[in-house]
Amino acid sequence: MSEILEIEISTGAQTEFVDITDKVRHAVKQLGVSSGVLTIYCPHTTGAITINEGADPAVRRDLVAVLNAIVPWKFDYKHLEGNSPAHMKASLIGESVQVLVEDERLMLGTWQRIFFCEFDGPRKRRVWVKAIVA
Repeated sequence: MSEILEIEISTGAQTEFVDITDKVRHAVKQLGVSSGVLTIYCPHTTGAITINEGADPAVRRDLVAVLNAIVPWKFDYKHLEGNSPAHMKASLIGESVQVLVEDERLMLGTWQRIFFCEFDGPRKRRVWVKAIVA
């Protein structure tokens, strides 16, 4: 049975996509995974995990802009904390992704990167990584 590894993240904006790919690669080495499936999981209700293009930062800016258009900050939300849009965005993106690992390498496409999605920052966050080894 493999362990769960925790990655710490500090975000600097209310809404931000933080590239955590290199931290996940380091986790693969720490966990000693040569082949299997990695789950990257966000235990926060106002954060999420996604895989998308990492080469062009405009993609991240576009994602933020579209999410802000779909889920406005000004709306008749009932949640008393005032961060309902963050909860909505986190639900739309999702709390986890899975990535194949082969020969100790993440099997990502050429432009793919793994992102922690902050929707209620800035904050200190954590992500959990667990491997199912083959």
